[in-house]
Amino acid sequence: MLNLSFHRIEKIIAQDRLYSLRALKTPNTARTLARLLMLLGLIWIIILFLPWQQNIRGTGKVTAFNPANRPQTIESVIAGQIQHWSVREGDFVNKGDTILTLREVKEKYFDPKLLQRLREQIAAKESSLVSKENKAKALQRQINALREGMRNKLDQSKAKLDAEKVRFDNAENQYQRNKKLFEAGNIPLTKFQDFEYKYQGAQADYLNAQIELDRVAAEYLDKISKAESDLSSTQADLFDTDGAIAKLKNEYANMEIRNERYQILAPQSGYIVKALQAGIGETVKEGDPVCTIMPDSSDLAVELYVKAMDVPLVEKGRSVRIQFDGWPALQFSGWPSVSVGTFGGTVKVIDYVNSKPGEFRLLVQPDTSDEKWPKQLRVGSGIKAWVMLNDVPIWYELWRQLNGFPPSLYEEPLDEVIEKKAKSENTNADE
Repeated sequence: MLNLSFHRIEKIIAQDRLYSLRALKTPNTARTLARLLMLLGLIWIIILFLPWQQNIRGTGKVTAFNPANRPQTIESVIAGQIQHWSVREGDFVNKGDTILTLREVKEKYFDPKLLQRLREQIAAKESSLVSKENKAKALQRQINALREGMRNKLDQSKAKLDAEKVRFDNAENQYQRNKKLFEAGNIPLTKFQDFEYKYQGAQADYLNAQIELDRVAAEYLDKISKAESDLSSTQADLFDTDGAIAKLKNEYANMEIRNERYQILAPQSGYIVKALQAGIGETVKEGDPVCTIMPDSSDLAVELYVKAMDVPLVEKGRSVRIQFDGWPALQFSGWPSVSVGTFGGTVKVIDYVNSKPGEFRLLVQPDTSDEKWPKQLRVGSGIKAWVMLNDVPIWYELWRQLNGFPPSLYEEPLDEVIEKKAKSENTNADE
């Protein structure tokens, strides 16, 4: 009986429990939420396999592609004192327009007739040069005359010497023959002495002719040497005068150029951005900047700075999406086709050295096949940009970003990118 009662009690308890479970119902909200979460999970999985275009991000500013078209300072070539400003900040100037006028501050150039006095000095030196040239020519003629006279005198002396030599030889022959006759006793002593006297006289005349020849040569050589010395001295004076004239002409040319530098002119057409020197009376030195000019040019480009780890992935010709400061934009870096407010560019220059620590500079020009850049852009405006690379799944890009890896090195060859871009441009042109 006890066992039977116990089984009945357990059956009653079990029925109560099952009734409670049957009474419980799953809420509709929970079912809806579960289905929604499952749908979102499925969508998320699908999204993970959608294509995503990798890119390299960077910041920079608007600049000019040609260095000559970038903002530049105008410097004073000479030292001077500001006398008059011909422009104001914001004015447009054409190439060659006067920006400001200087007055002289160095006492060496105070003389208002300095150029005239330099011309007078040059004229005086040139007249002195002509006189010295004439003197040199006269000395040269004198040397030529002395040499001609020396030749004539030497010819005369040589002719006389030759005659004396013949007379001496004849006298010597007569002396030798009569000496033998005298020794043989065929002629008297007095006659032999006459021949001996003539022989000695002829010998003396011959020696005197030789001495005269040497004297004439020495005399004329002395006169020629003195004339040549005077000629050399005159030629040295000529060279000194030539050097002095060249120096004066150089000083004259420098002074002419200096007179032109009192007016500082615009090197090219553009806008005066900022005056770097104050008002009238301020003194500037050589090389001091006086103002900044922004050239009037439409040669716009972008200076884009990217990390050093990303530079090996960038090549010339790569497409770039640019967002300019002040222009509203909605940018999906991985889906450039759905981006709004960004503009296209093309990489033209990649620096070979870092411009900033850990960063390299790229120069980007407008993409001719894309929308034109705004006309209101000013040099120096800030930008954000994305250098577009190859397509990868979104899951791969998330994994890469979480691990801090650089974009994939396995990119589409650049020649194929350029070819596709050219085809796209031709298609747009045909349309």
